[in-house]
Amino acid sequence: MYVHPQHACTDHDTLHALMAVHPLGAWVCLGRDGLVANHVPFLLDRSRGPLGTLIGHVSRANAVWRACDGIAPSVVMFRGPQAYITPGWYPGKAEHGRVVPTWNYVAAHAHGAARAIEDRGWMLDMLRRLTDTHEARRPLPWRVDDAPSAFIDAMLGGIVGIEIPIDRLEGKRKASQDEAPADRLGTVHGLREDTRDESRSMAEIVMGAIQADAAGRKD
Repeated sequence: MYVHPQHACTDHDTLHALMAVHPLGAWVCLGRDGLVANHVPFLLDRSRGPLGTLIGHVSRANAVWRACDGIAPSVVMFRGPQAYITPGWYPGKAEHGRVVPTWNYVAAHAHGAARAIEDRGWMLDMLRRLTDTHEARRPLPWRVDDAPSAFIDAMLGGIVGIEIPIDRLEGKRKASQDEAPADRLGTVHGLREDTRDESRSMAEIVMGAIQADAAGRKD
């Protein structure tokens, strides 16, 4: 991923938080016939390895797992808030007109070699952890053990576990850092006026970048 220095996000805790809030990863690896892409909800185990380990599963019918030998490189892309930025929000449009649209977004790329796991005990533990994580905020959380054990055992036969120890973590936070100060504030105002949740989330990210830059100048 190309990352301009102004857009680099190198704090691992920040990237891990993004991956936890947006767990559906776009996973790309090398299959037998070329690149293979899948969308998989991953659970990040921060306790395993210096950068953490991703765990999840795919359908046994998905041949991707047969290429997961623990050696071939792969990457999982997690995307946070994103928004189109119109130059109509920039005071610079009226002042000099030298403005163009752009797109703001936040992303984390986790690199590592995936391996397939067929051990049923491992997969059952993974399913319990994955389910408990996403059910935690519900008033009556559903548990894997709520279903009949024979049914869960049959379902386990239809999946294969995936484990990816992260050996490289890249982050990008493109939040109007390279725009003029007044235009950055105009972007915050415009995004806050938008009714979409992603736009309002991006407004706070842009505002956070402005405040961080201001604090850095004071230091």
